[in-house]
Amino acid sequence: MIQTVEAVLDPEGRLRMLERIRVDKPRRVLVTILDEEPSEDALSLTLVSETSLAKDWDRPEEDAAWSHLVQLPSL
Repeated sequence: MIQTVEAVLDPEGRLRMLERIRVDKPRRVLVTILDEEPSEDALSLTLVSETSLAKDWDRPEEDAAWSHLVQLPSL
């Protein structure tokens, strides 16, 4: 099933989803960058939701599940 969701991309390249997204297995995504700035409501929502979403996303299980998609350089 194809889904469209709104997100905000910051100047450092971090993509912040405006809602929780669940998929049953890794999926390809397409990102379209619009020529407009996000609304103040969207910016506020990303900041407020970042902490709660990070609790779910920043877990070793999540890192392991997605590790085959992104190989981060070692520091």
